[in-house]
Amino acid sequence: MLNVQAITKSYDKNEILDNLTFTVNPGEIIGLVGENGAGKSTLLRLLATIDKPNHGSLTLFDLSYKKNRKAVRKHIGYVPQDIAIWEELSVKENMQFFEKLSFQSKSIDELKQLCLEMNLDKWNDPVKSLSGGMKRKLNIAITLIHSPDLLLLDEPTVGIDLKSKKEIGAYLRKLAKEQNRMIIYTSHDMDEINELCDRVFCIGNDTFYEEILRNSGKDVILI
Repeated sequence: MLNVQAITKSYDKNEILDNLTFTVNPGEIIGLVGENGAGKSTLLRLLATIDKPNHGSLTLFDLSYKKNRKAVRKHIGYVPQDIAIWEELSVKENMQFFEKLSFQSKSIDELKQLCLEMNLDKWNDPVKSLSGGMKRKLNIAITLIHSPDLLLLDEPTVGIDLKSKKEIGAYLRKLAKEQNRMIIYTSHDMDEINELCDRVFCIGNDTFYEEILRNSGKDVILI
């Protein structure tokens, strides 16, 4: 379980997050929505151990972020908005490169299977020749090499085709339900959030997203 207690975050005098408290259970996909600048990406960076809160506490499986930062990182996979892969290398070479940096070793067959499960079958093709959807899939596959228990996805399907969106969504649901992973997922696409997520956290002061989601019957929580 991920436990977030009274988290605040500010940069200089600019307060981004104010007293956020919530939990995420194994097997859940949580949607995180809000207007631009509401703090979604900031929150994911805190949860990914890239940044630290000013106040409050974070724990993952009873491991304190403050006291066990290195141990916590082994349980986390983070996919930022920007695609971070080597364009000149093939899919295979990218997977091999990042496997060497991973907390967990994987064989070539295991790496290839990870890609195939996401309908990414361009194993020997250079990344620069792939579609945007294929690149997004590879970005996620790389993040899953070490089998993280908590997967943090910052708009992972922005700018890609509907088929790739559906395939990524189906794979994430499988991860959550069959492997008990926790997933936090940001998107401005409310249809995607409605279809994919078990619960939705609304962050910020704008009620626009909250009203849309409540009208659809989704379980919405203000944080």
